[in-house]
Amino acid sequence: MATNDNILQAQHLFKTYKGTIHALDDVSLDIPRNTATVIIGPSGSGKSTLLRSFNLLEEPDKGEVLFDGLVINQKKKPFKKPPVDLDAVRTKMGMVFQHFNLFPHKTILENMTLAPIKVKNMPQNEAEEKALELLDRVGLADRRDAYPIQLSGGQKQRVAIMRALAMEPEVMLFDEPTSALDPEMVGEVLNVIKDLVRSGMTSVIVTHEMGFAREVADTVVFMDEGRIQEMGAPSKLFSNPSSPRCKDFLSKVLY
Repeated sequence: MATNDNILQAQHLFKTYKGTIHALDDVSLDIPRNTATVIIGPSGSGKSTLLRSFNLLEEPDKGEVLFDGLVINQKKKPFKKPPVDLDAVRTKMGMVFQHFNLFPHKTILENMTLAPIKVKNMPQNEAEEKALELLDRVGLADRRDAYPIQLSGGQKQRVAIMRALAMEPEVMLFDEPTSALDPEMVGEVLNVIKDLVRSGMTSVIVTHEMGFAREVADTVVFMDEGRIQEMGAPSKLFSNPSSPRCKDFLSKVLY
């Protein structure tokens, strides 16, 4: 059972593609409140599938996903309990993708205010005031009337993060948020995420940035072949990994 300390839980998740590819193979993971969990591993290891399972963008074949102690992927009848309102749960989980997913035909301010107005019924003036406060936090308030095509990749990703925060989520999920950026833009996005983590925002982050993982994570999770091979504090996992597979992976990505 979930406790008040764990806002998200994955319990014995399985996910298979095309009948043979085991994206998740009996994965269990607790996400405590007000912590940063960073998931690392080679491409195809199941990192993003696990992350996307937390808000059911990927639906596990087996196992349970819990948010705040409630099972949110209860599909089969008869239900043990009344089904959870998944749309309501998703408003509490901000999601940031690799490729920004901003609406190209809307201004930055319109991108920021659309969901609060449409989903949370926030008055437009209140939504705009909040959006400008968030944009100001990342130095982009002056780009309120620009369109996404007029922004750099790093600026777009900063807007995408602030857009997710505009919904006042309890958890932020980051799916390789810097992988689509030019190298010189990576730092500005990572700094925004670092500030969020330091403010106490519960965060789950899939990344290939090992230095960033070492700096911000409370827990680092190493995945390979659809399984959690090792997890622990970054000081231990990076310095003295116990799993041979983790040790081999880190030897190739740490400089």
